[in-house]
Amino acid sequence: MKVKFALIVSAVLLAGPVSFAHAQAVIAFSFICNGKTFGSCPQGRSPNSLIQASDGNFYGTAANSGDQSNGHVIFGGTVFSLTPAGKFKLLHTFTAGTNSKYTNGATPISLTEGPDGKLYGLTSQGGNDFGGQFFGYGVVFRINKNGSGFQVIHRFCSTQPYCIDGSYSAGPLLAGSDGNIYGVTNEGGGGSGCAAGGCGEIFRVTPSTATYEAVLSFTSSDAGGFPVGMIAGPDGTFYGLTIEGNALFQYTPATGAFQSTTLAFPVPAGCPGDACFATNAFAFGTNGDLYGFYTVYDEAGSGGLFDVQTDGTNLQLFSEFTTTLGPGVQLLLGSDGNLWAPQTTGSSKFGNILTLSPSDGTLIQTLSPFSSTVFAPVEIIEANDGKQWGVGSGGVVASGHFGGGTLFNVNAGLPKK
Repeated sequence: MKVKFALIVSAVLLAGPVSFAHAQAVIAFSFICNGKTFGSCPQGRSPNSLIQASDGNFYGTAANSGDQSNGHVIFGGTVFSLTPAGKFKLLHTFTAGTNSKYTNGATPISLTEGPDGKLYGLTSQGGNDFGGQFFGYGVVFRINKNGSGFQVIHRFCSTQPYCIDGSYSAGPLLAGSDGNIYGVTNEGGGGSGCAAGGCGEIFRVTPSTATYEAVLSFTSSDAGGFPVGMIAGPDGTFYGLTIEGNALFQYTPATGAFQSTTLAFPVPAGCPGDACFATNAFAFGTNGDLYGFYTVYDEAGSGGLFDVQTDGTNLQLFSEFTTTLGPGVQLLLGSDGNLWAPQTTGSSKFGNILTLSPSDGTLIQTLSPFSSTVFAPVEIIEANDGKQWGVGSGGVVASGHFGGGTLFNVNAGLPKK
């Protein structure tokens, strides 16, 4: 079994007095697909990530390239750019090669700007598939901001049967203080004590040489295994969480120092060990603590927001939520000091944007800016103009075409950076 829990957490919202603020989602770009209900999407379908780079423009990925008549997606996906004025440019399309295999990747999931100004990204599929038994383990790639120079840096699981070089990347890549790019895989690596041939690893990409190197392998004894991602702390140290063992780990790029602490989540009655808790969608607060969502496996309506210090002490589980938040949870620290999260469904069938209090985990407000033409927000970022920009997996266009998603912005009343 790959993991004990689903990595997409179904969290819920706290009941009680809530202010519903009015805002409008402005469509910056709509992904248009060929056909009324299915067909190809030349610019991509289901956008799933967005960043604002140092040049002020936005860059992102779309997960696939359309829908088939049988309900299956058309693999591939795209990388794109968007100016703040709304000018869209297709930078790269992932396509099948020999024997219809996506050896150069498929289903891109994230982008990160490197210190050299290039875009570094990950795909969740494609690369090595070993005889067609799998869709592939994904790749690490880079591309120039104008769309030139696409290069596959690494294909995960290039060694069998144990994927010593890692498999199934988790979370976006991070730019390290040492000028290199870092990432983490959910499985593989040279560690021991976990199922699936490895407990995951931390890897490094050197921009000057475009080389990939595994720098640390997780084991069941030190961090539980199966990390769900990493984020950079204010001091440049990387922090992350593991599924097995619910451990908080930290890695210092400059020195290679690593340590982990098992978080003391309470174990509900009848749960085998740590198998009933899952954590995901973490972010730093202004107090330097790490926040995230927790959920209790197989217990409907049980979960909420947690707060823990970076050394693993003073873990707080805020009051459990009571109404569904929905899949695709993301947590963002806003310039107002509060935590923000997109809600794919909920009080509005089109989705909301939520503001959560870092002091007690309560819901401060619900923005309901979406409609039948832009809906299902997947990810939001706070841009230089003070607006929240994001990607929505849902969208509708006219003239006999179906929508493949939208890029939008919302004026949430935040100050310009």
